[in-house]
Amino acid sequence: MARRFSLAASVLLLFAIGMLPVLSMLIKSLMVEGRFSLASYMGLMTSSHQWILMGHSMALSSLVTVLTVSIGTPLGILLGKTDLPFRGFFTVLFIVPLLLPPYILAVAWSDLLAAPPAARWLFGLPGCTAVLFTTFLPIPMLLTLVFLRTINPRIEEAGRLVSGWRGVMKGITIPLLLPGVLLSAMLVFLLSFGEFSVPNFLRYDVFPVESFTQFSAFYNFEAATAAAVPLAVVTLVLLLVEASFLRERTYQLQPFSDRDPVPLIRLGRQRKGWLLLLATAGFVIVILPMIVLIVQSGSARAYADALDKAGDSLARSILYALIGATLLTLLGFFTGYLVQTRALRHWRLVDSMTIFLFALPGTVIGIGLVSLWNRPWTNMIYSTPLIILLGYLAKYTALTHRITVRQLARIPPSMEEAAQVAGAGWFRRMAFVVAPMARRGLLAGWLVGYVFSLRDTGITMLVYPPGYETLPVRIFTLMANGSPELIAALCILLITATLLPAGLLSLAPALTARKAVR
Repeated sequence: MARRFSLAASVLLLFAIGMLPVLSMLIKSLMVEGRFSLASYMGLMTSSHQWILMGHSMALSSLVTVLTVSIGTPLGILLGKTDLPFRGFFTVLFIVPLLLPPYILAVAWSDLLAAPPAARWLFGLPGCTAVLFTTFLPIPMLLTLVFLRTINPRIEEAGRLVSGWRGVMKGITIPLLLPGVLLSAMLVFLLSFGEFSVPNFLRYDVFPVESFTQFSAFYNFEAATAAAVPLAVVTLVLLLVEASFLRERTYQLQPFSDRDPVPLIRLGRQRKGWLLLLATAGFVIVILPMIVLIVQSGSARAYADALDKAGDSLARSILYALIGATLLTLLGFFTGYLVQTRALRHWRLVDSMTIFLFALPGTVIGIGLVSLWNRPWTNMIYSTPLIILLGYLAKYTALTHRITVRQLARIPPSMEEAAQVAGAGWFRRMAFVVAPMARRGLLAGWLVGYVFSLRDTGITMLVYPPGYETLPVRIFTLMANGSPELIAALCILLITATLLPAGLLSLAPALTARKAVR
């Protein structure tokens, strides 16, 4: 009874936090002066400007998807299946852009390419494509690494008895990686389709920018919602495709034991060439933008000015991220347990709901939160930072949810069953058996929740109460009239706040193991 009640309560909470705002937004857009009306949507369908925005959004998302998947998948294979030196270092290096708000990279490149010919290239479709390619390149790379670990090495060894590595990759490895490649393509397309900060900064009109502008600048709720609906429809269609063809296959995949040696492709004389290529790409994509920001920030005075003007925003960002990560870990644990054990009949709908909310653009969720909570009797939530935390839970529960599902899949069900036979109740089993055994996954989920809560811009920009802005929002609002030195210093502070805890937590397991050896 306790298990069923707790899991049902977590599902209802997620529905109330995430889906109700979206439904409220949709219903409100259909009611004009208390009457049902399709005027906003008719204007959307008949406006040539809206079709131009759709073309821009589709072009940007398609280009980013093709580039990231075409390069990220071979990159994942190179880092996961070869004997290339420093593979762990390069993996971490290429992940860094995904941990940062995308517009920070746009700021860095705009500082670097300030001359007119280069600036004309940067501001528009090419620049947006390049920045989002850098940001989302880790997604196909990471999914390729994950799916490589699910391939039985004995199958590849058997293939090598009759063919070389080229034939094994073509006939065995790549076909088994195909679900991961398709999943990464879908995620990159949806995230690019819903991104507004980079196109807004680089002056390229897309649907998320139109929706955000109509809502925040003109206070036109109907027009903002009408512009957001195509984003939601595209998201829903692609997720239905994913649920029909990919999701069950990803559930069935499990990593093989670390005791099974993974056969590696020997690069031989090509190692130096690949190493040089990766080092050059890592320097251009990751290190060079950081150097530009550090040089642009100039001196200690710029950092002192940044802390004076936005130190409170930095403190709020860290506090909100800490709280948000903790709440995300808890909610993700309950929903992940529900999906892994299939404890409720409609567990698939729960999984689909989390993924839909994550893929949904932040601007859509933000507008939905405003439409639902901007009422006199809910002012105790809407006028406080609680509204920001609700946005984090709605948007990012899918991350901690999926990590929990993968971690729980590695725990034998007999462990919980033994505790149940011994008389332990469900909460005690969760607290003293399941959660400790899943601690690595919970720690990883907490870290991911912290990073994504800290970097969030789309939701927070729309819902933050006056006086409670976060550092990403503060930087975004200062970009219009702040000095380049100040903006660069603020970006470095945000990067430090993001990467320092991630680095410390990633070192924790190694330090613990070293102490145990001693």
